Amino acid sequence: MTKVSWTDHLQSKIYEDALNIRYQVFVEEQKVPAEIETDELEDKSHHLVLYKDQQPVGTARIYHRGDGIYKIQRVAILNDYRGQGLGAQLMNECELKIKKLHGTKITLGAQLQALPFYEKQGYTAEGPEFIDAGIPHREMMKNLL
Repeated sequence: MTKVSWTDHLQSKIYEDALNIRYQVFVEEQKVPAEIETDELEDKSHHLVLYKDQQPVGTARIYHRGDGIYKIQRVAILNDYRGQGLGAQLMNECELKIKKLHGTKITLGAQLQALPFYEKQGYTAEGPEFIDAGIPHREMMKNLL
């Protein structure tokens, strides 16, 4: 059974769980430098953790860029839990939250290897490839209206 929890509080257990997942996926697995994994947007974002059987297994964060545009970032599912539909569930929860916040458009920077996943969720790639944390990405968009 899965459960989602949201937090805006950087001292919460939920945020701590989010950081632990991000560290395992981005720093340990993808070799993103630890010092750039957290940034100035942490306290301006809503953080989501997906729990399966009470274990934190996935995370994402959203923040409002203005004019109803929200950006989804730091989407991660622990390696042992991939391929179970949890990433799609995570994205759906982000969209539901953004709709509740009256968002009209979502943007995200997708790693190239994840483009097919995001396309299945209804996102469209826009613009050229760019490098973030040493990893090739593309911007993706989805309109909610």
